[in-house]
Amino acid sequence: MVLADHNGQWAACGAMKEFGEYTVEVKRMYTRVPFRGQGLAGAVLEELERWAVEAGFIRLVLETGRRQPEAISFYGKHGFRKIENYGPYVGVANSICFEKSL
Repeated sequence: MVLADHNGQWAACGAMKEFGEYTVEVKRMYTRVPFRGQGLAGAVLEELERWAVEAGFIRLVLETGRRQPEAISFYGKHGFRKIENYGPYVGVANSICFEKSL
C-alpha cells in the first residue's frame, strides 16, 4: 500500500496484490476530495508501478465502476487500456477492467 501525505494529512492511497505469476492488481485507489487535482493519485500509481517492476511483475490489472468517469479517464491517461472483465468481475455489468504492461 502507498499512502500520500500532504502537510501531515493522508491525502491519497493505493494498493496492489498479486494476481498471477507476472500480474498484480491495483486496488483501493482513492484521493480525498480536498486533495484532488494535485497529481497525488498519479504519484501513488507511479510508486505502485515502480514496486511492481522491482518485484518482477510485467502487467497491472484493475477494476473500476462504469459510473466513475474520473477514474476511467485517469487510468486512460496513465497508459491503461480497457480489457474484458476478469476474475470476480466477469458478468458484473457495472464493472470495467483495464490493464497496463510494465
